[in-house]
Amino acid sequence: MKEQVMTESLEDYALTRKIHKKDEIHTIGIVGCGRMGQEICRIVCQFGLNAIFLDVSEEKVKEIYESIKNQLNEEENQWGLTESDKRAILSRLRGTIDYNDLSDCDLVIESVNTRSPGNNLELRKDVFKKIESVVSPETIIATNTSTLMITEIASVLQSPQRAIGLHFMSPATTIKIVEVVKGMETNQQTFEKVCKFAKMIDRKVVVINESPGHISTRLIVTLINEACELLMEGVAPVSAIDNVMKEGYRMQLGPFELADKIGLDKVVKWMDNLYQEYSLQKFKPSPVIKRLVRANYLGRKVGKGFYRYDNGKIVGETIQSAEFKLH
Repeated sequence: MKEQVMTESLEDYALTRKIHKKDEIHTIGIVGCGRMGQEICRIVCQFGLNAIFLDVSEEKVKEIYESIKNQLNEEENQWGLTESDKRAILSRLRGTIDYNDLSDCDLVIESVNTRSPGNNLELRKDVFKKIESVVSPETIIATNTSTLMITEIASVLQSPQRAIGLHFMSPATTIKIVEVVKGMETNQQTFEKVCKFAKMIDRKVVVINESPGHISTRLIVTLINEACELLMEGVAPVSAIDNVMKEGYRMQLGPFELADKIGLDKVVKWMDNLYQEYSLQKFKPSPVIKRLVRANYLGRKVGKGFYRYDNGKIVGETIQSAEFKLH
């Protein structure tokens, strides 16, 4: 009798094949890894998930990895985590320049950050298309943007029902809230899976009806703009305006300190996007902020914005008077 030859592979018996249920979340992709992208990476890995971040060059990827490592070293020095915690977090983190490496991700978050003017809508659309071309049909594609319409970004997708807005606020490592925004075609499965992810990383979900600026950005840019109006009118200097809001309304940072922390270039971009969308004067960037940005007074990250900084500490104000003389 002729001997039977076994032709089935082990994969046919699921002994080596990785099986994921549709609602399982194991690996998160982050496309664009500036400050916010790095913070998202840290959160994801801290809560036991794997993170794959993608950026534009090998050099940039190495720089980002070292930056995250240094952030963890600093946290360790302040007794915020142990050496073994740090090693575990880094073991779950991987960088790449190849979109194909995102193929096994259950959720990919677009968090691109660019200095170029405009709202970068086309760039984000292109990123969405590239992500969709390599991931599985079940993978969710999210954007961290707060000033663009998720429906418009997702319009380039074959399956726009998988797209959603997932907005972290900075510093994402300490702020325990995320804004979740459904586009016109986002389905319930996508929404529920993102809410599950938020719960896995100990974040509270605030569900937002689709509107550029959401809650957080719309309110904060109008506050900053109005603070600039007070400054232009000579009502009070920078520190006085900040102190009233901190002492009177228990804000952790005043509007000018907050603008410096966010980055004045980023604030202007938010305002430009919202002004373009709504055509409302309250969103038009104040001449004060625009002048500071043109002078490269971008905030804490460069050591000068509305305030002057030394090692991250405020050492003085940069605007002498309502005439906007910088020093």
